[in-house]
Amino acid sequence: MSHTRLWVAASIIALVVIGGFVLSVPHTRDVPKTPALQSADTGVPSVSVRDLFKKGVHTITGSLLAPNACATVSAQASLQGDASSTTGILIDLMMPNDSGVCLQVPTRVTFEASVSAPASLPITVMVNGALATTSAP
Repeated sequence: MSHTRLWVAASIIALVVIGGFVLSVPHTRDVPKTPALQSADTGVPSVSVRDLFKKGVHTITGSLLAPNACATVSAQASLQGDASSTTGILIDLMMPNDSGVCLQVPTRVTFEASVSAPASLPITVMVNGALATTSAP
């Protein structure tokens, strides 16, 4: 009779442990989904721009959010308009897709470009051919 009580007690304890485990482990449908990080080349990128004008030369510096720390940005500044009337400054940023192995943590990447132009011209920024939104730091 003593062995029967021992087996019943062991069975009850095992059922409580297994039941507690099943009820306490979160299921995949119970875990909230985190939104995917927006990569810099899928949406409209936001670029922070600062223009320093001195002696007829605009030195334009800024930064943008890259998809990872391995990303590089090259900047080229040019004038918009024709030879007789300049309407603005175009900053063309190229950020190639990274094919290497890199930790996918968004990182702020800086750039700098210079161009000779008159003062007070509007600045337009393109990233990989797409028009970017700009803000001043």
